[in-house]
Order: sequence, then C-alpha cells, then structure tokens
Amino acid sequence: MSLQSGVRLFAAALLLGVLVPAVQAQAQDLTVFAAASLKESLDAVAGQYLRTSGFRVQPSYFASSALAKQIENGAPADVFISADIEWMDYLDKRRLLRAGSRTNLLHNRLALIVPADSKLQIDIKPGMPLLDALRDGKLSMADPDSVPAGKYGRVALEKLGVWKSVERSVVRGDNVRTALNFVARGEAPLGIVYQTDAYAEKRVRIAGLFPSDTHPAIIYPVAVVAASRHAGAQSFANYLKSAEARAIFEKYGFTVER
Repeated sequence: MSLQSGVRLFAAALLLGVLVPAVQAQAQDLTVFAAASLKESLDAVAGQYLRTSGFRVQPSYFASSALAKQIENGAPADVFISADIEWMDYLDKRRLLRAGSRTNLLHNRLALIVPADSKLQIDIKPGMPLLDALRDGKLSMADPDSVPAGKYGRVALEKLGVWKSVERSVVRGDNVRTALNFVARGEAPLGIVYQTDAYAEKRVRIAGLFPSDTHPAIIYPVAVVAASRHAGAQSFANYLKSAEARAIFEKYGFTVER
C-alpha cells in the first residue's frame, strides 16, 4: 500500500469515527409533535428530561390539526401531544397510535386578550358588545374550522350569542401563536387564545376568561405514535406526568391531569 493510499484510508477512518457517533446521537433524538401552545413549557420539560435521562427531545410545534395530518402522511414523529381530543381521536381511529399509550395530560382555559397598553374593558357574558369593542378592527383567532383554539373560541362565542355578529371580522391564524402575535403586534385589538399563551407574551393582557361552560373542556392528550421505533418514546410519555414535569407545566399556567 502506498503512503498516499494509507493517508486516504486513515482520513476516511478518522472521518467515519467522527461522523458515526454524530449520526447515532441524531438518531437517538426523540421527535415530539406538539400543539403550538406548548412551546415554552415543553421546551422546559425537554431540557429537564435531557438532564435527567440523557435523551434529547426535539419538539416540533404547530396546530394539532396540521400535525395530525402530517403523522397520517408518515411524518417521523415518536410522540404526539394534541390541544384537543378530536385530533387524537382522528389518529386513534386510523390505528396510528400505539395501543395503550394514550392518556390525558393537561387542561387549559380560553382567554380574550388585548394589547398590553389597551384600556379596553369588556365583560364576557351573553350578548356582550364584542363587535362594538372591535371598532372596525379584527378579532384574531386560530382558524375556527380546524385549529382547536379557534374551534373552542367559535363554540364559546356561539354559546354567548355573538358569533354571527363578529364572524366577518375574524382574522384566522394557522395556529394559536399566530393569532396571539396579531394582537401582540397591535394588528388586532382583540384575540382569543389559551390562557397559557397570554402568560407567555408580555405584549398582551387578559381582558377576561371564558366561562368553562361555554365550550368543551380543553384537554391535551398525549400518545406514542404507532410507527415510532424509538426505545424511549413511552418513557418520555410517562415522564410528562411525573412530579418534575407537572411542576413545569403548572408554572406555565396549565393544569395537569391527576
């Protein structure tokens, strides 16, 4: 073997030695598809889990509806956390969840928000003058046809008898954080998001919480995706209900299922 050939082989072996562990480490990452409203809390939980277990969690956040469709189309998710029961049911009916892994994890509240410097006051009650409060502005919501936060919001406004009056004033976000940002940037005078979203954004304040009897209970279920081959998927799903994770979720305004 020539010296030049030996050098090439050594370089290849050295490169392989560098790359293989990196690829293996990447392969060990746990992919979690999660509702956009979980961003801050789940990032914190993932960080704590890494320190506790050594496993790195890679969350991917968007609307539950879009994430469920991606899983249906074969996206490589290990764990799914939805912002409502319906989209978890959607996957369950298609046998795309690991049997026995599904459980309810969190609860949330629905909030009416305004920019932090807004002086607007409005009582959330039947017949409330929501259209007048908009003053020709827009009501920011996640898409009420598909995104859980938007669907809850529409049901609540229908129950309060004001949906038809404001329907044409709604600006639809592709997820709840988009709806939040419209209000935070002052592009909409009012918005409907989860209570936890409002806590996460200093540029908005809560004008009021919707009574719990105006919409279905806001429940976040979690399950392992059936196609997952990650050995730690179920362990992480279990960890989400641990005392450590519970303390983090509660810090961010969620109520944890007991």
